[in-house]
Amino acid sequence: MFVAEGVRSVEELLRSGLNIRGALVAPQLTDAPRGANLRRQLEQSKVEVAEVSEKDFRSAAETDSPQGVLAIADVPSRSLDTLQLPAMCRLLLLDGVQDPGNVGTILRTAAALGANVTVALPGTVDLWNPKVIRSSMGAQFHHQALHAGVDETLEFLKRESVELWATDVAGSPLDGKAAPPKLAVAVGNEGAGISSSIRAKSQRTISLPISGDVESLNVAVAAGILLYELRR
Repeated sequence: MFVAEGVRSVEELLRSGLNIRGALVAPQLTDAPRGANLRRQLEQSKVEVAEVSEKDFRSAAETDSPQGVLAIADVPSRSLDTLQLPAMCRLLLLDGVQDPGNVGTILRTAAALGANVTVALPGTVDLWNPKVIRSSMGAQFHHQALHAGVDETLEFLKRESVELWATDVAGSPLDGKAAPPKLAVAVGNEGAGISSSIRAKSQRTISLPISGDVESLNVAVAAGILLYELRR
């Protein structure tokens, strides 16, 4: 199971259709019209709601300024075996991306820019970590985001005829027009970059041309630019 905390995250969770086990609410939730509306939505959805004091809610919340609502839900059952890829698709592989804020931002960006799937490879932070969910604003509730091993991911890409590109500062400049119909792009660890196992199986290594005064881009920013260029 996972925890979704805050008004926006719980709103997204209600819209997603995922199975919600229950919710905690505190008095401050209904201080604002949006919170009061969410409280009504929880009642209408017949979600089990436990009302607690502000003090007790703070003991369960992870944020410094809790909004008075959190929900517990089941992690959806997703795997590469259940995926059905269209003839034109874009997959994003997270290769050891460890920062929850970066991963959450990447998930929201991937969902916004039309990536079909985001696969978290070993070493990547849990996609259902509360900090990831807050940063993504619940994008993974709708977007096909899942964990998978390196070998099974590589086998899946081969089976589905999906070309794999890796990102590296020494790679050739990205040309979105040259991208194949089915493409997976791997972005790597904030410090170490792409792993040797993914690099060895990539058909191409690409980069984003940037000023020589800057060594590298934040991985979430780079992923967003890559997805935008590939969408074009």
